[in-house]
Amino acid sequence: MNTEWVHLKADEKQVKEIADTLGLNRITACLMVNRGITTTDEARKFLSPSLDRLPDPFLFKDMDRAVVRIHRAIKEKEKILVFGDFDADGVTSTTLVVDFLTRSNAEVSWYIPHRQKEGYSLKPDHIKMSAAQGIDLIITVDCGSDSFQAIEDAALEDIDIIVTDHHEVPAPLPPAFALINPKRKDCPSGLSHLAGVGVAFYLIIALRKHLRDNEFYDNTVEPNLKEYCDLVAMGTIADMVPLKHENRILTAAGIKVLREGRRPGFKAIAQISRISEENMDSEDISFRMAPRINAAGRISHARICVDLLTSRDSSRAEQTAAILDKLNRQRQDTEQGIIQDIEKILDSLPELIERSSLVLWHDNWNSGVLGIAASKMANKFRKPTILISTDGDLPTGSCRSVNKINIHEALSRCSHLLERFGGHAMAAGIAVKRENLSIFAQSFDETIQAAAGPESFNKEISIDHLLDFGKINQDFIKEMDRLKPFGMGNPEPLFSCSNVKVVSSTIIGTRHLKMVLESDRGQPPGRMEALQFNIDPNLPMPTFFAELAFRVRTNRYGSTPHPQIIIEATHFLT
Repeated sequence: MNTEWVHLKADEKQVKEIADTLGLNRITACLMVNRGITTTDEARKFLSPSLDRLPDPFLFKDMDRAVVRIHRAIKEKEKILVFGDFDADGVTSTTLVVDFLTRSNAEVSWYIPHRQKEGYSLKPDHIKMSAAQGIDLIITVDCGSDSFQAIEDAALEDIDIIVTDHHEVPAPLPPAFALINPKRKDCPSGLSHLAGVGVAFYLIIALRKHLRDNEFYDNTVEPNLKEYCDLVAMGTIADMVPLKHENRILTAAGIKVLREGRRPGFKAIAQISRISEENMDSEDISFRMAPRINAAGRISHARICVDLLTSRDSSRAEQTAAILDKLNRQRQDTEQGIIQDIEKILDSLPELIERSSLVLWHDNWNSGVLGIAASKMANKFRKPTILISTDGDLPTGSCRSVNKINIHEALSRCSHLLERFGGHAMAAGIAVKRENLSIFAQSFDETIQAAAGPESFNKEISIDHLLDFGKINQDFIKEMDRLKPFGMGNPEPLFSCSNVKVVSSTIIGTRHLKMVLESDRGQPPGRMEALQFNIDPNLPMPTFFAELAFRVRTNRYGSTPHPQIIIEATHFLT
């Protein structure tokens, strides 16, 4: 595996126009151009995301049918079931729709399936359960596009199904009363980048408008949709969809709500995660809050999260957050055990590393944790990775890809060997019979090998801009912060600096390094505090870097906040 350093080059004319017109630092303008924002109008909108610019929710195919049907259910006191997924996207989607319907006087209940026992999405057994409970209408959130048999069965029970989802849509479409999914080929919304919670949010925007137009709120309090943006931000960031366009608008608004600490559940998770609500950002959500929410579905049951996020009791929320924190530690231990198993397998069968993909299985793997482990292995070996748990009658697995190799497309070419599969281009889930494991692994590897060139497996480091230490100050960081929230599609800026001397260095713990660096390049020259994580403790302490790739942060520990860099990669260390 090769690592290629790519120095991005922005169009100078576009950079100058944006910087001069909007009064920005040239580097800030360059960063936006690197992210595809090439006009002053686009830059102005990017820097000032506004909910007012969200497109009409009725652009979604079937949205009009859906809101009319839900209105009828509310008016006639029909029983509505909101059926969600067990990850953070599904949990926040469920909470959002249930809370809105409850405030709109609907007869509503909710259900989240058990990950290991029931699996993903709506199943025929769930229809039987719903019929026994007298359910009239099921609204799926973050799932349902692949639930053909369940939706057919629902029609026999006189249960209408409204699907809201963002996963790939199979052909033919399931016969739902309404199927709201921007990935439908006949959906003109242009919003295929939304997470499941984003689609659910558009449903309640449309539903509120329909109810308002029909004078529903003349005698009841109209829900404030901005209050739900915290849920949208959490689910969107956790599901790793691109933070562009509408997703940027929704997450920016949601982070503001999260910082206000309005929802006891999120406030409790932030506290136990040791996050400053005042300075909370997308990184805190992605790496500290979302894993705790996801841990419930991976290790136990995700329904605890819906209880947490719908609760208004702060004391109860703190108790539940403590349970999630414990489950997350269990998840980390389980994940580490899987990674150790993988290392043993690869030590005994080193030829597997030479393949174009990594497909492994084990009887003792917890299927709820496989996705995280697969992601780590995919990034480590720079190849599509599938990890399968054979603990059960039908083995199930998680798939993760790298470098835009479309794993969903590869799985579709091997679908004759699978019982089911679904997901996205970069992440998917499968079920495969035990007797087909070996032939599937071979077929999948051949498919990847044919579809991907050698460069697809290289690690690429994209440098946004050269940056001398002397230019890094709090004013510079403040302007960089205008580009937040960072995430998929809007990565945190990565800078480089060359000929860097190590003035001093200290080991923190066992694998982290704190340094003071000095560079004589640029005007003015400067020194900078730096951190480097997960170093090899057996290597000698560095004294000089030919080139560094780093991110700029504010160190808020101590009495005075000050700039600090986080080293992501080093070049020609001597």
